[in-house]
Amino acid sequence: MSSNVKKRVQQGLLTLPLVAFISGCGLAGSSADSSTDNRMSSQTAATDQPEVRVAGAAVKGVIRQGLVTANRLVSDKSGTYQLDRLAAKPVRTDNDGRYELRLRGQAEGWALVELTADASTRMVCDVVPACEQASGEAVAFGQPFQLDSAIVLRGAGDLTRDAIYLTPLSQLAIALAERATNGYSPESLQAAYQTVENWFGLSAGALRLAPPDLTQLDQAGDVSADALQVAVMNAAFLAVVNNNARWSSLGDVLDDMAGQITQTGQLAILGDGSNLALSDILAAAAVQASDLQQTVASGTLSQKLVIVEYRNVQRFKTIAGVYGTDGSTVADGSGTTGATGDTVAGLPANSALLSWQAPLTRENGVSLSMGEIAGYEVGYGPSPDNLSQSLAIGDAYVDELLIDELSAGTWYFAVRTLDAEGNRSRWSEVVSKVISI
Repeated sequence: MSSNVKKRVQQGLLTLPLVAFISGCGLAGSSADSSTDNRMSSQTAATDQPEVRVAGAAVKGVIRQGLVTANRLVSDKSGTYQLDRLAAKPVRTDNDGRYELRLRGQAEGWALVELTADASTRMVCDVVPACEQASGEAVAFGQPFQLDSAIVLRGAGDLTRDAIYLTPLSQLAIALAERATNGYSPESLQAAYQTVENWFGLSAGALRLAPPDLTQLDQAGDVSADALQVAVMNAAFLAVVNNNARWSSLGDVLDDMAGQITQTGQLAILGDGSNLALSDILAAAAVQASDLQQTVASGTLSQKLVIVEYRNVQRFKTIAGVYGTDGSTVADGSGTTGATGDTVAGLPANSALLSWQAPLTRENGVSLSMGEIAGYEVGYGPSPDNLSQSLAIGDAYVDELLIDELSAGTWYFAVRTLDAEGNRSRWSEVVSKVISI
């Protein structure tokens, strides 16, 4: 791990969660030229056989003009899964990294999709502030550069339902699956995807989410914190190259981590100076989530990036065992309840991270769906009766909020729900935290 990344993590990026529960609302192609094959393409077999569409995207950041092909995964008489010899003809990814191709046969079974690069392939730098390269000048965030022709990204998915996204994380999952006795079986591939999600602290199914373009977040529309976390984690694979002479390119990083998995079925936790460690990627992801907050205009996106930052710091501490918790109750002794959590050494003392749960019913007991929730309002102030400051969150799926730069003293917090018709719930139970600076 680079000394810069270690320093950023040790200084602390976020604080512990305070829990507040709410009761519910108070109601009784791209434009590229087709002549150069820059468009997202599809291959149609010149027969009457049925075909199935295979689509997805290559994102580490966005990979343009990558060559993508696919093979069905078929089992022989012994039940061993292998690549079907009839592969789809390669297509190129478009300017958003998307691809689409066709496989002969019914929409059933699984397929393995692979991306390779040639002289025309470009990748958009998704590392803040720049992607450093051993062989040339740094490439600024959001700018494209030529992708190493040795890089291969693979992914697999169920043809009946999955879009197949090609990322560094999916590449590690395929490398893990190949170690199994029947590595290309659906069961083995599913288990490998789940294992990689667990390693990196991702939610179940996160590798099936469409990773957003981190350089165009304000134009991305509604994007979940889980999808953001996947994109930030993928960016971290190149971010670890910055300020670290041991790694000169994304290819070096992928080769090292995939090699560890091929040999042992595991990733190094802390590293030994020769191998890249899981903790290195998590620390770099936390720093990237923090830096990305300065690149977005949307307050909602900024708060989701705060959540991603917090998750990576917590996962870093868990797997590395660097920081412990004392299991104490977060309260000021004034009699407030419901604010419990861990006191974490070394994290900022002038901030609080609030978390809550979306209500399932209105105050009159009527069911409340997520689609009916417009967002939340967080109020805070120097006393339980004086929550004079407030922040609005216009997203029903945001359930955490970082409040920083708090002055010394005891601060009190509460949350209420806003529904789509403008109704507000009562304030939740008030929680508190003592700021000592």
